[in-house]
Amino acid sequence: MTEPGMFAWPPSPLPTERLVLRESEARDRAVFVELFASPEVGTYVGGARPREELQRAMPEVPGRRPGCFVVELDGTMIGLLTLDPRDAERRGHVRPEAGEAELGYLFLPRAWGHGYAFEACAAALDWFSGARPGEPVVLSTQSANERAMRLASKLGFVEVERFEEYGAEQWFGVRRPSAAPAG
Repeated sequence: MTEPGMFAWPPSPLPTERLVLRESEARDRAVFVELFASPEVGTYVGGARPREELQRAMPEVPGRRPGCFVVELDGTMIGLLTLDPRDAERRGHVRPEAGEAELGYLFLPRAWGHGYAFEACAAALDWFSGARPGEPVVLSTQSANERAMRLASKLGFVEVERFEEYGAEQWFGVRRPSAAPAG
């Protein structure tokens, strides 16, 4: 499946030293619900959603779309990451025509602090560089999210601007195709 202007999907699973990035499967549904219902995960992304609402609304195979990777550790989903076109109506762009790929990610709290987000995001960015050579990737996060700010820097994102969105100051950065993660 290919989304116009993006990339061929799905790629083969992407293995890293400890993780596998792959397309979503039905067995991941419970973890998707856990992610979006978690107050800790929701802190900087608009808050947790009610578990009952998620159970009703979540598709059988959530996240089955171009640009959405499940992050798996030892055969179990621990998070997800996305490379989606940034909506032209939102603030923050590095090209006049907008639509840049935007990196997003969510991990279960038990997976925090182990370097999994860096490992998974670096692998996805490497894959994207091969799938879309020369294309920049953008990232936006609340400037109060210190962990996300450190990760953005480590991945090679540099600040373009800050602005108010969703009732909080947002940090908006870009990773140019030549940027390499700081390992």
